[in-house]
Amino acid sequence: MQLFLDQLRFIVLIVACTLLWSLESFKPLNDYAKGRFRRAVPNLGFTALLLATNLLLSLATARLVSFIQVNEMGLFFLIPLAPWMSMVLGVMALDLFAYVAHFLLHKSWLGWQFHRVHHSDRDVNVTTAFRQHPGETIWRLFWQVLAVVVFGLSLEVIAVYLTISALNAQLEHANIKVNDCLDGWLRLLIVTPNMHKVHHSREQVETDTNYSNIFSIWDRIFGTHTPTADFNRLRYGLDGFDDPGKQTLPALLKLPFVI
Repeated sequence: MQLFLDQLRFIVLIVACTLLWSLESFKPLNDYAKGRFRRAVPNLGFTALLLATNLLLSLATARLVSFIQVNEMGLFFLIPLAPWMSMVLGVMALDLFAYVAHFLLHKSWLGWQFHRVHHSDRDVNVTTAFRQHPGETIWRLFWQVLAVVVFGLSLEVIAVYLTISALNAQLEHANIKVNDCLDGWLRLLIVTPNMHKVHHSREQVETDTNYSNIFSIWDRIFGTHTPTADFNRLRYGLDGFDDPGKQTLPALLKLPFVI
């Protein structure tokens, strides 16, 4: 069951990534300079590492979920819930824990050592969604597992959440134009491309906002929401990491260990 869900999720993500990559080519938010494919190579390398790390740890997660379900552990077993309600609340619970995990990646020294790999991308696009150091992947999985234990979530809930999360991650990083009015309405509920692009600003006052993963409500609740972005001045990346030598896959893999 777990293997089937993983395979199905990966197929969906590959199709979505291909479509968004094509859409970026026709209507980009920011024009691409020469070397678009070359600059995407490190991100593609991190994509392979991300998939491998998730596959290696998915079996352990599945066994933990099975143990929890058999022994009826977690808050959701204390209150009778309809299946659809368990699904909705389960997805929201996982998303809340993802917000906390992301917030701490910025606010802790060790977390930022790993997370700056993601933020050092100078050309934010759909491939940036997978530009994640394996150390960060393990950190995020820890918080995901913590949510599973606390609430007693099923494999189906996890599969639905991870699929929606990955699809939205691709969309919010995609280098595409979104109508301001449409974006304003959508961000009342979900994280939109315009909302997340602020998070990739070089200005720390903007970088340290808009941490939400799927639902934008967490930033509103915890006061970390920045509503607008001026794309005429917004610059992506991190100061000190523009040198091409620092944007290679080996250099980025070593980055968390560079003090």
